[in-house]
Amino acid sequence: MIFLLLFYVLLLFAVSYWTGRNLTSADFYSGSKRSPWYVVAFGMVGASISGVSFVSVPGWVESTGFSYIQMCIGFFFGYLVVAYLLLPLYYKMNLTSIYGYLEHRYGLSARRTGAMFFMISKLFGSAAKLYVAVLVLQRLLLDEYGLSFTLSLIVVVCVIWFYSYRGGIKTIVWTDFVQTFFLLLALVLLLANVVSSLNLDVCSATRLVYESDYSRMFVWNDWVSPRNFFKQFLSGVFVVIVMTGLDQDLMQKNLSCKDLHSSRKNMLVYGAAFVPVNMLFLALGVLVLAFFSQEGMVVPVSGDELLPAFARCAGPLVMGCFLIGMVASAFSSADSALTSLTTSAMVDVAGWEGKDGKWVGRARLFIHVGFSVMLVLCSLLFYSFKESSAINLIYTLVSYLYGPLLGLFAFGLFTRWNVRLKILPYIALAAPLLTYAIDAWLVNSCGYKMGYEMLLLNGGLMFGGMMAIRIKS
Repeated sequence: MIFLLLFYVLLLFAVSYWTGRNLTSADFYSGSKRSPWYVVAFGMVGASISGVSFVSVPGWVESTGFSYIQMCIGFFFGYLVVAYLLLPLYYKMNLTSIYGYLEHRYGLSARRTGAMFFMISKLFGSAAKLYVAVLVLQRLLLDEYGLSFTLSLIVVVCVIWFYSYRGGIKTIVWTDFVQTFFLLLALVLLLANVVSSLNLDVCSATRLVYESDYSRMFVWNDWVSPRNFFKQFLSGVFVVIVMTGLDQDLMQKNLSCKDLHSSRKNMLVYGAAFVPVNMLFLALGVLVLAFFSQEGMVVPVSGDELLPAFARCAGPLVMGCFLIGMVASAFSSADSALTSLTTSAMVDVAGWEGKDGKWVGRARLFIHVGFSVMLVLCSLLFYSFKESSAINLIYTLVSYLYGPLLGLFAFGLFTRWNVRLKILPYIALAAPLLTYAIDAWLVNSCGYKMGYEMLLLNGGLMFGGMMAIRIKS
């Protein structure tokens, strides 16, 4: 098994070497805008799915059924907003970092405020995804070699650093393509194995999923439930707007396409693929639960343990597929996160866009290493908390940390006012704190717990705060 993983890592190093030849700063930040749109689109599927979806989405079925698809439908409409509202703006301004728009609209302080919120949210979100992937690898394979979780995590991050640092976004576009291929291959092979283990064919397996108690997809009339369709749908729309359209990580890949037309095609194809891919993950969860019932096995308490438990008992072939899928998903998420964090620090905070030379290379090396260390430390923090559903944790983090970005961009796009820049960072800090306080008050006063609609509240508070400090022209 370990040799299979080593072969996979060597393949990534080969891709890194091939794409990292004659590297320039433009290649690192934007791939010199020569990335094929279909390569970017396919690779973004794996980068967005990550180890969290690979593990958590199938495990979510027992508690939430297919209701996650309501959010995925919202995702597609969010991609339409990004493709037809934000991408034209970014290409018109020829941006390397999307937070350059904030400087153009308000001033340098706004750019740095947006970049700092992105860096904090991306660092914690990527750390949560990496924690899940390494934890699964640890329990299924690395414990046998006497490696601790901390050492395993450090080794994984070192591997990611070595192949991502060389070529930046030019390398990431192609390694994500390779990793998405292995991720989806693992998903298909896992589905084939569980269908075979249940002695079913494709039609009967589809019927089993459709007729199961978990197949309920839409929740229309329970307005209190966080799974209500309208809450999930609107949350899905805005989650995509902030996690894709206002996220330097994913937009950096889109902006590496040669023109707006290519980038838009990439976005629409990628967005359309998200619903069917997640349907397959949820169907896998239903079939694995049926397998546990057939074999009289105890279903794990934690949803994130469901798929690893199946892989553990289903034989070496399934285990190998599962491990490759986990490694692919973990790497595809963390590598692009490190590249985008380094880009944002270099371009948005330090202001070194367009500069080249040995001293710039040394600074980029130092920053890339620094974010790698922070990624390890944040993943260890999540490991100490042992969150039962990492995907739920990530969307909660998004609600708090991306809200100020949503307000910043919305105010810039839909008003013509400027704001008092000295006060703006404090408004950005106050919005998520007020969101947390309002959520706690609602729970204590009427027992209502907000779900992902916290993102809308957070962005609205940021927008309202900017209205209060606007400068009338």
